[in-house]
Parts: sequence; structure tokens; C-alpha cells
Amino acid sequence: MRIIGHRGARNIWAENSLSGFRNVCGLRVDAVELDVHLSSDGEIMVIHDPLMERTTDHKGPVGRLSREALGKVALHDTLGETIPTLSEVLDVFAQTAIELEIEMKMDALGSPYPCLLDKVIALVEARGLADRIVLTCFVPEVIEEIRTKAPAMRRLASVDRRSCEAFGGVDRTLGRFVDLGCTIAVEQSMLRLALDRAVGIVGSERLGVWVPNTVAELDYWLAQPIAQITSDRPDLALQLLTARAV
Repeated sequence: MRIIGHRGARNIWAENSLSGFRNVCGLRVDAVELDVHLSSDGEIMVIHDPLMERTTDHKGPVGRLSREALGKVALHDTLGETIPTLSEVLDVFAQTAIELEIEMKMDALGSPYPCLLDKVIALVEARGLADRIVLTCFVPEVIEEIRTKAPAMRRLASVDRRSCEAFGGVDRTLGRFVDLGCTIAVEQSMLRLALDRAVGIVGSERLGVWVPNTVAELDYWLAQPIAQITSDRPDLALQLLTARAV
């Protein structure tokens, strides 16, 4: 079972922060998930929301500010940290064996950022990290673009109830992403309802769940026929996984 730290480990340390990423390196996670947006001058920024209100001391869209301006935006729950660039995050993980799941986020109007994917691919290839990267998105068209532009790189599709409503139900949604050669991570309440069907369509070796965080939730999913768990408490997941192996 692969254990992935969600936004680093957002229930332990500030999400998508350099300190959080440094701390999660001390755990035995298999991978870390993070999210990318684009600044107004084309820098890849690591932050989850397209708007800054929830996690910083600023308001408004990430994409309206330059890299320099975003470098002055303070992250909540840190000692003066600012929104990191993807390059800075890659520096943190460069000397580890931890894989990175990089999610392509949409802008404040729900559209893909022009050239974001190209910039991410170019950066990880230049760093020699392509074999440790999984490119992820909720949007099938973005997954298709990943397959076209970086066919050798691994792809992961995230699925939730909204996805299934938009794409015509769980069977069609999962089938569409299977056809795109993805690992598929399904939101836990959705996957509980459709686990047998999901295993039948996707296969256990390519199916994952997000984001169980309590001991009860994690214990349940560790017993299911899936390949990976993405959690805000990867430390708990690892403790439970170790206990099962004793």
C-alpha cells in the first residue's frame, strides 16, 4: 500500500509550505501531493486554491500577482513563510526518494492556465526528476494533454461526486480515465459506495482513495483492495500500516 502525504501533510503542518514539505521528508511516505498555479509573469507557484484568502494574508487570485509580489504573501500558520515556487519545492525533495504528485489546478475562473503544464514538464525534466513525478488533475482534457505532451510520465486522475455528476456517472467517469491510462484516486465517501464497481473497472493496482484522516477511516482503507491512500495524516496511516505488518 502506497501512502501519500496530501499537500505535504496538511493536518500536521501548514499545507503546501516549505516547512511542511521539509518535515514530511522525515516520514516514510511514498509520495507527496502538491498543487500548482501560475503567477502573472509565468512562475509556477505551489498553492491549492486559485484565491489566496483561505491560506494567506492576502485576497484575490494567485494569477493576478507576479512572482515578486507573491513572494511577499505570508502563509497562515507559518513563521513568516511565503507561497513557494515549484522550483523551491523540488529543491526540498531532490535528495530524497519521495515521489511527487503534482496537481494541475485551474485559475480563478475555472480555466487551465496557459502553458502551466508545459512549464511543469520542462522543469521536472530539466531537474532529472521525471521518473519520480506523477502529473494529476480532475479534468479529462488536461489528462489528455499530459498524455500527448509527456507520454512517458505517469498520470493520475482525481475523482469525486462532482466529477461523476459532470461526466455522466461513476462508471463513465472511471472508464474515461482508465482509457487515458491513469491511476485513479477517488474521494473516500464516493469510493465507499462504489468500491466493487471501481475495482472492477479500474483494477486494484491502479485505484486509490483520498482523503481518509482518522484512525477508523485509515484502518478501513488499509484493509481494502486498493493501491494507495492519500491522507492529511500520513503519519497515522504509516503507523497503522506498520502495526498490520507485525
